[in-house]
Amino acid sequence: METTNELENTAVNRERLVTLRGIKKYYPAAGHDAAGKRGVVKAVDGIDLDIYRGETLGLVGESGCGKSTLGRAILRLEEPTAGEIRFGGRDILALGRREIQPLRQKMQIIFQDPYSSLNPRMTVGRIIGEALVIHRVGTAAERLDRVREIMTVVGLRPEVINRYPHEFSGGQRQRIGIGRALALQPELIICDEPVSALDVSIQAQVINLLMDLQEQFHLTYLFVSHDLSVVRHISDRVAVMYLGRLLELREKADLYESPLHPYTQALLEAAPVPDVNTIRERKDLAGDLPSPLAPPEGCHFHPRCPHVMDRCRRDIPTFREHRPGQWVRCFLYEDDTASD
Repeated sequence: METTNELENTAVNRERLVTLRGIKKYYPAAGHDAAGKRGVVKAVDGIDLDIYRGETLGLVGESGCGKSTLGRAILRLEEPTAGEIRFGGRDILALGRREIQPLRQKMQIIFQDPYSSLNPRMTVGRIIGEALVIHRVGTAAERLDRVREIMTVVGLRPEVINRYPHEFSGGQRQRIGIGRALALQPELIICDEPVSALDVSIQAQVINLLMDLQEQFHLTYLFVSHDLSVVRHISDRVAVMYLGRLLELREKADLYESPLHPYTQALLEAAPVPDVNTIRERKDLAGDLPSPLAPPEGCHFHPRCPHVMDRCRRDIPTFREHRPGQWVRCFLYEDDTASD
């Protein structure tokens, strides 16, 4: 892709932990069309992205846009259809099952649902310590000490180590999931909608815990969410995704103060405002999110865009740097790139 070399020159003095180039994840669809061809769902359709060590990269978009699939593809929980993924400089897609096993210790995930993501037949101690057993870390006594240490760090009392998930609240269960992700001292954690199933008051506690843990253990997060207020609170940079493609990628403050892409503008305008005295003009998006089984030609967003042009209906805009550190996929900015 023509964006690759440009991405390589972005953000000098920042260490890339994860590098994605041309990542695609396609799923075969059930049934066939009138011509006898089997359909394909393009969940992730050519993503170029860097995640820098120590940052929180927020990934936002409507449900069904491919956010979670991209996060799972980075960990190879979903095998990409095409592309390249480098973690710490190593091409993880070229590694076999045995070769990637040591790297799995450095990449973990926090799942969305704190109920279904925990085995109800396992105690808290076994859930958090399971990865230590699989990777043969330490002796049994050392693993037990490690589990108790993690429980304290995530705000759980070590004396409940032998209790089962059903004995805990939703927020406590998510703390168990966070503890499980921390067990192997990872470098990267994919946070897949980690607070969307929690009450608002508990969401704040979990978000603050994640931020404290990041500072304490020098973690890097990919934070997947549809909640723009949560992403604004925790993220350093924000990437906006739509029907498998990135539409905008910028520093958090820049994106929230002056969004470039019409889709980003619409997302921010649709977000609720906490101040009841604030009145603003709201521009709702026209239509619904198209099916990923039959996405629109050209720019996927053009059927809902208030600035649509003829070329939007037939050509795919490139994901390019409009200004230093400001990436956008839109024809409105293709003739207005920075000369400096």
